[in-house]
Parts: sequence; C-alpha cells; structure tokens
Amino acid sequence: MNIATQAAQIGLDWDTRTGAVTVPIYQTATFRHPGLGQSTGYDYSRSGNPTRQALEGGIARLDGGARGFAYASGMAAIANLLLLFRSGDHLVVTEDLYGGTCRLFDQILVQYGLSFTYVDTSDPEAVRGAIRPETRALFVESLTNPLLKVADVAALSALCRERGLLCIVDNTFLTPYLLRPLDLGADVTVYSGTKYLSGHNDTVSGLVAVRDQVLADRVYFLQNSVGAVLGPQDAWLTIRGMKTLSVRLDRQQENAGRIAEWLARHPRVRRVFYPGLPDHPGHELLARQARGFGAMIAFEVDDKALVERVLLNTELISFAESLGGVETLITFPQVQTHADIPPAVRERLGINDVLLRLSVGIEDADDLIADLDQAFGGGSQRPGPGNR
Repeated sequence: MNIATQAAQIGLDWDTRTGAVTVPIYQTATFRHPGLGQSTGYDYSRSGNPTRQALEGGIARLDGGARGFAYASGMAAIANLLLLFRSGDHLVVTEDLYGGTCRLFDQILVQYGLSFTYVDTSDPEAVRGAIRPETRALFVESLTNPLLKVADVAALSALCRERGLLCIVDNTFLTPYLLRPLDLGADVTVYSGTKYLSGHNDTVSGLVAVRDQVLADRVYFLQNSVGAVLGPQDAWLTIRGMKTLSVRLDRQQENAGRIAEWLARHPRVRRVFYPGLPDHPGHELLARQARGFGAMIAFEVDDKALVERVLLNTELISFAESLGGVETLITFPQVQTHADIPPAVRERLGINDVLLRLSVGIEDADDLIADLDQAFGGGSQRPGPGNR
C-alpha cells in the first residue's frame, strides 16, 4: 500500500465500537482494571496510552518497522536511544548535524562515558576510517542540517552490518514518505515529529521506528523506564498532521525546487545547497534512494550585511527557528540552530556568517519568490510563466 494512503488512514480503525474515523484523545493517566490480576492492556499512560499507541503503530507502518515509539520531543527520542549504550562505548556521528544533538552528545552524554567521532557521513570511507574497536553505532542524518549533504544509507547500513554496529538514521528532513532507511538496512529511524510529520508548527514530538523486534523490546523498556513519552493531546495532533504528509511535502518540494533555481540565478547569492539541483554532489544518489529531494534549502549570500536585511525584511516568510511546517521559515544557523557547535568547527564545516536556511512551506511559490526578491532589495528576475 502506498505510504500516502497509509498515512491518511492512521487511527481510522482504532475505535471499532463507535466507528469514529479519528482516533479519540484518551486524556487519562490511569486505567481501571476489570479484575484482580487482569488488565485491559492499558494500566498507566507512561507505559501505554491508546492515542499514543495509534501514533506509534502508524510510524512503524510508514517506516516498515517492527514497532514505533513516540516521545515528548525529538531530543527526548535521541536521548532515550542513546541509553542503549554504556560507558566506554563510541559512536561515529554525522559532522554537520543539528546543533542540539551535538550539545546532547558533547556536553551531556560524554559525562557518562560515551565518546563521539564526527565525520562526513556522505563519504562511507570516512565513516569506515573512524570506526574503532569500541565503536557500537553510527548516528547519521540522511540529509544533513543545515548543509544538506546526502548519506548513502544503503552503503552505511551494509558497513554497519559488516562491523556489527547499530545504524541509527535521523530522517527528519526526508520523512518515510521520501526515504525509508529501514528498507535500506538501517536498524533505527528517529524523527523530530515536530517538523514535517506534524507539519503545522503547533506541537512538539519525537518518533522512532525500529526494524527488529528484539531491539524494539529493549527500546520499549527504556521508553517506559525513563518516561519521556508523548502526551495524548500531542499524539493526536501529530496523527492529524501525518494524515496530510504526502500532500504537504509534494507541494513543499515543488516550491523548493523553484525557489532553489531562482536563488541559483540571483546575483547576490554565491552558493545554493539543495539536492534537487542537478549540480548538487548528492543529487544522483538521492534520486536513486529516495522519491524526492525534500523542501529544505541553504544558501550563502555575498555579504554578511545582507543576512540581517533578508532576515528582517521578509513579509510572508517568518524569521523563526524550526522547520517543516506549512509556513515558510528562514533562520541563521550560525547564531541559532548551530550556536552550540564550536566556532572553529562551524567555520570548517561551512556554517558561516553568510549562510541562511530556508524551510519552504506550501504557500504559492511566486509569492515566496517575490518576498525574497524584495527582501534582497529587488531587481532580480521575477518569476513568471516563462521561467517556472
């Protein structure tokens, strides 16, 4: 069954008693037992809640996993997964990953004896070279934040199997609608459900799908023990958002492609990072492994003075953190999403003082391009029927 259909049907068959087409919000902390030593299958909402379970089953089906898990945020999901490891373990990690993940690894988890090596995960040989005897996992972003490098998930998963490592893929930018890492051999996928999956900038959530049932049982033990679970109201909002995932992403990708082409022609833009452009280094790989290129764009302007002007003068596009919602957002990674990465590392990676990141929404593409044009100061080629 097509993923678009599966997403639209999440929760549809949950309430067989009434036939409700939307899963109810089970806003309860506890459940009454039918008798001594008996259970309805639900005892306490930290351990299991029907609304959350509908969401967890939904993400498992979309990703092709044995089981899914929903957390209070994407960071809570990652933190819970890292409890699979113990003091002395080492992980190989994408070098230009989200700054909050870097903060979790380098400022918190190192205190508990974990160690991390950051490499360019778009280069499988660089990953191979970083593996040590104590390495236990690879943590990779399928499409990196913010530089949009493309990971060869199939090759990296094969490398992990060869070396006995877990392959954990943060697939937030692509979602299972565009890429299913578990189908390519990965063990775990993790998402900030706040982003494309929820899609409306109205809730915070984290989602995980696990390919193997034995590993899924370990993850459930950690989820239940730590308790950073998603509440039923936010689970319902995430389900509601996921139902329109395909429709939103189709429109967002179409818009992103047009905007990326417009930026590539702009005289004040010196570089555009978007895998949908044919000259992007990962274009052919992503075309083979995924069904689309996503709706995130990064670009460098030719003068750092232009950064503030663009950020503060867009009218439709909001200057805000986060991404993946129906509204188009623009942000400045150096001082916002990636501020926790050391300055020298940011500069080496290219997260510099002229780099902007654009999360493209579902608005009319011509309106978005016109907004960017006036924020730049006008004078560039306007979109029209002849240059779509």
